[in-house]
Amino acid sequence: MKTHAEVTSSRRKSRRAHFTAPSHIRYTIMSATLSKDLRKKHGLRSLPVRKDDEVVVLRGNHKGHKGKIIQVFRKKWVIHIDKLTKNKANGAPYQIPIDPSKVAITKVKEGKDRLARITKVAAGVAARKGKAEKKVRTTA
Repeated sequence: MKTHAEVTSSRRKSRRAHFTAPSHIRYTIMSATLSKDLRKKHGLRSLPVRKDDEVVVLRGNHKGHKGKIIQVFRKKWVIHIDKLTKNKANGAPYQIPIDPSKVAITKVKEGKDRLARITKVAAGVAARKGKAEKKVRTTA
């Protein structure tokens, strides 16, 4: 059911918007879940992935593999993790592309900007949780 009058619910338009999204929007789309202890610490479920974050693969043939992100390839919607390589026929190694939604962040690279963004987003999440609780109380 359509809930917002100004936003399309068309599959065709949604897919076009997703795959032609500019880099600054791909940044947020390419997010990964946080590990359980980081969720409690920061009060968030997910964060956009960044180079030097430590992650664990949750799905696919490489499930359980831990490593550090060495590249976030926004153009191809993938990330590359160190030590997660295969060899070509001539023996040359290449990075295996992993979708960021299939990993969990276990250690966040904390810079001044990143911490500011985490606190800002966490404050918004906390505010929404408070509003949701108030709505439930008033209607009940």
